[in-house]
Amino acid sequence: MKQGTTRLKAGDPGRGRLFARLLLAWDLRENRRSMPWKGEKDPYRIWLSEVILQQTRVEQGLKYYQSFIRRYPTVQELAAAPDQEVFRLWEGLGYYSRCRNLLAAAREVVERHSGVFPASYEALLHLKGVGAYTAAAIASFAFGLPHAVLDGNVYRVLARIHAIQTPSDTAEGKKLFTRLVTGMLPGEPARFNQAIMDFGATVCKPVPVCETCFFKAHCKAYQEEKQLLFPVKLKRIRKKERWFNYIILRHKDRYAIRQRKEGDIWQNLYEFILLETPSSPTQKMVTAYVGENFKEAKPTGNSAGVDQQLTHQHLHFRFYQFITTHRPASFLWVKKGELSQYAFPKTLRAFIETELI
Repeated sequence: MKQGTTRLKAGDPGRGRLFARLLLAWDLRENRRSMPWKGEKDPYRIWLSEVILQQTRVEQGLKYYQSFIRRYPTVQELAAAPDQEVFRLWEGLGYYSRCRNLLAAAREVVERHSGVFPASYEALLHLKGVGAYTAAAIASFAFGLPHAVLDGNVYRVLARIHAIQTPSDTAEGKKLFTRLVTGMLPGEPARFNQAIMDFGATVCKPVPVCETCFFKAHCKAYQEEKQLLFPVKLKRIRKKERWFNYIILRHKDRYAIRQRKEGDIWQNLYEFILLETPSSPTQKMVTAYVGENFKEAKPTGNSAGVDQQLTHQHLHFRFYQFITTHRPASFLWVKKGELSQYAFPKTLRAFIETELI
């Protein structure tokens, strides 16, 4: 770790300032990355785009951003929207805590700030779900304040041009990278922030396009032929495996669904009857569970297994369809055509649209 700090003292600030100057020239000359939020000054739209793009590729997030802007053109309209309506629009983006925070922050802006986004970095940090990165983006893009953004693209760019050995996912690393990028910040913070993110997304990608890079003659990682070794990370994500076995119970033309509770993934979204098991169950086990818990239920079909990868979890899905003459009152019973009104996790939505009998 001392090696990264030593290199910083040995002249890296000068390299950073040179990079910032050449980056802005590249931005004017070659950066043609067009997105609807580039150059945006409305803090609501900037905030919305940043929340949607957290842990989401631009290609996927773009259609959601456009849908939200069409449905809720102002923060007041978003704040007034029913939760389930917003969750349904968010469906497929994942990380549903972002959607809950989105609603909470919108209502906070309306209730505590009279519908006007606070114009300081510190005040923005107090909004639900707004961290240092999002606050810096809003502060610089909407209000021209001198705050640098630090997202995955920026970490990668800085780590490579300086060959920083300090892991970016440690407290020491975050302080080092923050100090570096703050020292590079020119008089046009908004333009610099957008340009360095664009550069990381189009040139200094996980697998970089070094032959087109304007900075390769000065990039420490390129000089040492170690581009793919940066940024250094200390932590490895350990994924938990879970087996979700869904019992699709139909009574006449209605299906049993229920809302997921707090303390787990997909909080407040809807699902079918869930049997979670510590490993893959046999058909006999599932049939026995249904027989013990639901009267006169008869199988009508099963689906092939489906897997889904989350950041910290690996999920295995199986769907078992049954018809019953008994309708337990503990569930919400909904017609097939009305299931579109409820927000489901994306794997369940795909099942509804393609395999639900």
